[in-house]
Amino acid sequence: MKRTIIRSDRAPGAVGPYSQAVASGGLIFCSGQIPFVPGTKEFIAGGVEEQATQCLDNLSAVLEEAGGSLATALKVTIYLTDMADFGAVNAVYAAYFTDEPPARLCVEVSALPLGARIEIDAIGIAG
Repeated sequence: MKRTIIRSDRAPGAVGPYSQAVASGGLIFCSGQIPFVPGTKEFIAGGVEEQATQCLDNLSAVLEEAGGSLATALKVTIYLTDMADFGAVNAVYAAYFTDEPPARLCVEVSALPLGARIEIDAIGIAG
């Protein structure tokens, strides 16, 4: 089975030895997206709502680069450093996944890369 590395200029580049996504067998395996503004190594200004929006925009760009979209996501995982942010993040998430949302897991973790409050990854279907 062929393995294709996915890179999108519309999403932040990897900050370590990993790819933004890997596609194989019609599936897209996306690495976690933290709330970096593309083209920078800076978090988006604002609170957790803005950060969740940036994470989902970044994830969308990566999926689209592989021929998918948020609408073709099968499974999404949200990592939060504070579960008190769940309601605000859930409201943002609901605006992106209005019809037939994917399976999802949301967990609280002790820390995320570079001090992020949120990270989101996904598995989706390629075009």
